[in-house]
This record gives sequence, structure tokens and C-alpha cells, in this order.
Amino acid sequence: MSTTQSERLRGLLEPLVSARDLDLEEVEVTPAGRRRVLRVVVDSDDGVQLDTCAELSRDISKTLDDTDAMGQTAYVLEVTSPGAERPLTETRHYRRAVGRLMRARLADGGELVARIVEVDDEGLDLEVPGVKGRKPTARRLAFEEISKARVEIEFSRKPAEKAAGEDDESKEEA
Repeated sequence: MSTTQSERLRGLLEPLVSARDLDLEEVEVTPAGRRRVLRVVVDSDDGVQLDTCAELSRDISKTLDDTDAMGQTAYVLEVTSPGAERPLTETRHYRRAVGRLMRARLADGGELVARIVEVDDEGLDLEVPGVKGRKPTARRLAFEEISKARVEIEFSRKPAEKAAGEDDESKEEA
């Protein structure tokens, strides 16, 4: 997709997305046989519900039908939220990932896996898991120190409140 088309689509779609208190994360047009796929990725601090995507899709479709932004070639419209392993590139992405485990490639060439504890405009406060039974350690990481980062999927982590409650119950039983 040309930069001009991308900018035009972004300008056209941004007000529709913002009207629903969402962030427009990505606009991508890719060829798919004789048609194209217009993929619009949206997000918010509270996540994005399926119904919201469907409503926004109808609004976007109507707006695109009323303009020539996509030209005459057939296209398929996809309105979606970011995947679980999407890259963390904006401060808001890190804020939305507070409490989650992150894998980061550092600017110095190293790699770090840590839990995001807090985020501000300069960087992150992290909890680095302990190795071989050692306690986790705190670490501060500036955004400039990160070359790439994404959330790590955790399947077995218990919510902090539940885990704390379970500890209290097991103490009472003992």
C-alpha cells in the first residue's frame, strides 16, 4: 500500500475509530488474489469487544462506500484487535500490558524476560523472575534500551488475588 493511500485511509478512519474511544493501531492493505484485504486494527485500555468491532466495521464500510478511498478493485474489510503477541511499540501498549510478562530484545544485544510492574513516559519498572529458587529482582528499563518487545503468553499463571487467598486458606488448614 502506498504511503499516500495509507495516510488517506488513516485520515478517513481515525475519526470513526476515535468516536468509539478506540486507538487506530494499524491500517494495512494487502493483495489477496483478485481482491485486496483492508485490515484495520483497533485497541483500547479496556480491550475491544466483538460487538464493537462489528459496529465499527459497518461504519467503516459505509464510509468507504461513500468515498473512492479504496478505488474500484474489490476488497475485503477486516476490523480486529491486536493479537496476543503483537509488538509493544508505543507507551500505551506497555501500559496495557502492566502485570504481564514481557520478552524484550535490548539495544545492547541482550534479551530480558520480566513482568511489567509500572510504566511512565520514560520507561518501565520490571520484576525479573528469580532463577533456581531465588527471589525476583526489580529493574528499571528506559524505552531507549529496548529494541523490540512483546508480551509473553502465560497459560498457568494464577491471578495474584486468588493465589494470595489460597495461601491464607492453606495456613488456616495447617
